[in-house]
Amino acid sequence: MGRLKRMLAYRHFDRDAAILGLLLAIALFPLRFFASQIYIKTIPLVLGTACILYLLTLRFEGGDTAGHPTLPVGLSRILPSIVFTGIAGLIMIASLGGGRVSVFFDVSSIIGVLILFQILFAPDEDIRPRWVLAQIVAFAVVLRLSALFTSPGYIGIDIWTHMEQLARPIYEQRSLSAISGDKHYAAPFFHLLVVGVAILLEVSLRDALYLSLGLAMPFAVLLIYSTTRLLVATRWALFAAAIYGVGDYVLEWGIHLIPTSHGLLMFLAVLYAMVRVMQTEHELKDLVLLLFFSIALILTHQVSSFIMMVVVGSAVVAQIILRLDLFKPDAVRPDAVSFTPAVNLSGLLVFDAGFITFMWSFTPYRGNSFLETVLNYLTRTLADTAGFLNLASGSGAGSSAGAGSGPTLVEQIALYVDTIGFLLLLFIAIVGCLYILRRERSRHSVFTLLIASVIMLVFVLGLPMFGIRNFIPQRWFAFLYAPLAIMGAIGVRHMSFNLYPKVVVAVMLIFVLIFPGMMVMSSHGAIDNPVFDQDRARLSYTEQELDAVYTVGAMTGRPDSEEIRPNEVIYTDHPYQTVFFRSDTYMADAAVVNDTGPVTHDVVMYRAAQNEEATFFQNYPEGSNVSVAKIRNIPQDRLCRVGMDNLYSNGDVVLCSNGAI
Repeated sequence: MGRLKRMLAYRHFDRDAAILGLLLAIALFPLRFFASQIYIKTIPLVLGTACILYLLTLRFEGGDTAGHPTLPVGLSRILPSIVFTGIAGLIMIASLGGGRVSVFFDVSSIIGVLILFQILFAPDEDIRPRWVLAQIVAFAVVLRLSALFTSPGYIGIDIWTHMEQLARPIYEQRSLSAISGDKHYAAPFFHLLVVGVAILLEVSLRDALYLSLGLAMPFAVLLIYSTTRLLVATRWALFAAAIYGVGDYVLEWGIHLIPTSHGLLMFLAVLYAMVRVMQTEHELKDLVLLLFFSIALILTHQVSSFIMMVVVGSAVVAQIILRLDLFKPDAVRPDAVSFTPAVNLSGLLVFDAGFITFMWSFTPYRGNSFLETVLNYLTRTLADTAGFLNLASGSGAGSSAGAGSGPTLVEQIALYVDTIGFLLLLFIAIVGCLYILRRERSRHSVFTLLIASVIMLVFVLGLPMFGIRNFIPQRWFAFLYAPLAIMGAIGVRHMSFNLYPKVVVAVMLIFVLIFPGMMVMSSHGAIDNPVFDQDRARLSYTEQELDAVYTVGAMTGRPDSEEIRPNEVIYTDHPYQTVFFRSDTYMADAAVVNDTGPVTHDVVMYRAAQNEEATFFQNYPEGSNVSVAKIRNIPQDRLCRVGMDNLYSNGDVVLCSNGAI
């Protein structure tokens, strides 16, 4: 054992990991010939390139090629004024255009480039952290609030359930017992926050949501900045905050405001408190703050609580690894440096695990406890559907192509726009993770972030490759972006001082010029008004579309679903049909629109978006009795057939019936 320890004392774990990562990328590359999933095609390239680039930094490290390229002083000093002018322009564009239109996303991309350009290339003496932070926060605020306050209704799908079926009953009855049969009864902080603000300020529930969580979400970048600042210099903390602020999934949960959004905010607070405890001479108040945020998170959102458990568990694993002394410099090494001991967080892990188990054991969910239901669902998945490359169809990918046909050019472009931002973030994060494997960089905090990133990537990308999507991987991305942004800042810092200046400039320019635009134009960050509106569904609704929903409710008296006969159900497109039953207005479903043959539903609702934008309908492929969701652009007379009565019309939406209602 002692001999093995002495051998490992001289190992360069960062170099070994880079070589293993390169070999893994080569081994994974052939999978592209067996599956067409976007991440299977791209992750090996990203991993291999990052490992090669890191090995190059080792080759040139310490040489006279090192140095951080900077902008001319005059240019770096006028960039803040240009950025603030552009942000003001975004407000005007959103106001005049009635929302985040195409020009808004174009200008947003340019502003994101200018902010990153300023952070990465301004001379040290011209970096004014407060001014740069002000730009980042102002940009984050405008990106989100311009969507919230220009949309006449809520943005997203789940938000209608949380506001109309959960928050509203609590508000009306002034009691949490109004949702006693729902799983959020044991995690009610989101709904209590909205209802409390509505009562306190005497505003509507919608305004209360936007004035509370809607205003708070943009300031999450400050938590990323504060966390990263505990680890690296100011420039790189600003960089981490900037790239996190424009993250597509982060934007999504800043616009689609549901318990996931609130959970994300609490998660970032837990992450900051935990890194602070591990990185500084902490006091009792720091531990109390960490415990407080973890309890608040558990009482906010179940998925977010599990993600927090992954990070806390990663801290314990990192503590065990560091205590094995594999990374600790000792007397056998002449270049030994000081070593910071790991902090014992096993008590926090045990407490959180026990509290979560206790809460989930009596949380109602689908007739059983939440814990029992989740475990049964996972067991069935492992037994029935799990298997290598048993990939679920990618959500958000265009589905308009016929069966057996390949994706169109627009569908391919939209798909890569949705993924390139994440791939760039993953690329710089891999470099950062390799860098902190160095013995002299061994710290409990960064080791925790590294291990957490790897485990979270397994849940997000690894398990879905085997058909296991029980953990709702789409909800993880915004949480995953936090450690990736911090690791990415460390990686870019390392590259900037250990590569030829021309290579550094090339890498930074590629990232700066591409990353902001891909993120803000991604369908996840633009759910209110997708850039590729023929391939991505719009999850916001016009005044006419919402007026049709409310009018149906008024006409029918908002009957319970069991009171509605099958021939009285309204059939329309998805996602529009979700607004009806999630707002407790009326029962609706997605219409069946096959490639050939007439629509046979008795009651249908047509809206102009069905002929102009990406809207989904159920479709039965030839020879199959299983329906699939498919994008269709259909004219009005395809749904509202000859002989049907027009019960309602407002110029944009038409309700037709053959006499069923």
